[in-house]
Amino acid sequence: MADYKGIKGFTIPNVSSDPSNPIAGQIWYNSTSWTLKGRVEGFPVGTWSSGGALGSARSHNGACGTKSAGLFFGGSPGPTAETETYDGSSWSATNDLNTGRIYGCGIGTNTAALYVGGEGPPLDKTETFNGTSWTEVAILNTDRAKRGGFGVSTSALVFGGGDYSTLTSDTEQWNGTSWSEVNNLNVAIGSTGGAGTTSAGLQIGGSGETGPGTITALTEDWNGTSWTETGDLNTARESLVSAGSSPSSALAYGGNAGGVTAVTEHFNGTAWTEVADLATARTAFGNFQAATTAMTAGGSSPGYTDATEEWSNEATVTVTTS
Repeated sequence: MADYKGIKGFTIPNVSSDPSNPIAGQIWYNSTSWTLKGRVEGFPVGTWSSGGALGSARSHNGACGTKSAGLFFGGSPGPTAETETYDGSSWSATNDLNTGRIYGCGIGTNTAALYVGGEGPPLDKTETFNGTSWTEVAILNTDRAKRGGFGVSTSALVFGGGDYSTLTSDTEQWNGTSWSEVNNLNVAIGSTGGAGTTSAGLQIGGSGETGPGTITALTEDWNGTSWTETGDLNTARESLVSAGSSPSSALAYGGNAGGVTAVTEHFNGTAWTEVADLATARTAFGNFQAATTAMTAGGSSPGYTDATEEWSNEATVTVTTS
């Protein structure tokens, strides 16, 4: 019977700690824990756990970052300009936005963020955050609230938006200095989510596929130039949160599905699969960009909540033999 070396051509490495950045299919023996481990392919099942409470309960906010370095800004009641940072365990107040607003789109990290558009009334403002303070920069070409978006502070995309009577399919791209109109969504939509980069991303759910006020499961794929419809969510919803830097591994969670929902789904580039639900069903809360280190904070459930939840998906697994 062939052994591992005979099959693969090399022996299993014996290491005292897990590799910092293993690749899918890699196997090793951890001599400290006395376990055989490997890196799995794809996106394994994850779980939600509670994190530190926000300083003030609110919803309809902007947000970005990861579960160890998050940023939460604006929202209701208000509109408020309050901004808080997260260090992986607790939230701390930092410098406020220049303009308090709701329904804006947050993009980036806790040290390099964008807050785009919003309502109070609808605004075309863009503000950047450098880890300390907010600065007003170039305005959007189309002022809309409830937009979706993704990217980083120097290269971002925002799309859709509006209210329950007027929606847009407009898409604009940010180059770090100004906004330019690019190819529109196929469907005018608002209260939508987004995940990805300016070269590959997703528009996720929202309202308006068959008319203002209708909740949709629609997902569109951005290839850097244009939008194409792809696999729909299993649960149609608006005002959801989405996370992911790639359209081949994205999360969508919470939202309004005709009622507040806790449903979480993962997208593998083709189809959505339901995974572990949020502990607290909620809607109208901020967008965090990293799927493997996702989090959620605030929102309406249906009253304002200060609850934070952190997503954990362990791609390193213990190998068992029989």
